[in-house]
Amino acid sequence: MKRQRAEKQGRAGEGRAALWLQVKGWRILDRRRKTPLGEIDLVAKRGNVVAFVEVKWRATAAELDLAIDERRLARVAAAAEAVAHEYAKDGEDIRIDVLLLAPNLFPRHIVNAWQP
Repeated sequence: MKRQRAEKQGRAGEGRAALWLQVKGWRILDRRRKTPLGEIDLVAKRGNVVAFVEVKWRATAAELDLAIDERRLARVAAAAEAVAHEYAKDGEDIRIDVLLLAPNLFPRHIVNAWQP
């Protein structure tokens, strides 16, 4: 039951993140993109930038500080690298972003979170 509730909350968080990005002028290209190397929560584009976005939803602001780490970012980066050619065309930049969400808080958008 706890896992199912977490999955449901995660999906709701991804929906909120997509909506927030759209309000900020991003176009959502894909959701929950699965690759052999992992899953990308959102693929979004604005101008000549394609962002592969990891979304983290937590119950409290304090939990958000521990929601993302180098291992998780590396997995998202590997998955993004495997499919970037499908979304980014010539001259478009790609990056890994993180969106952190918790109830009653403004989303925290970490731009270009992965820099190996």
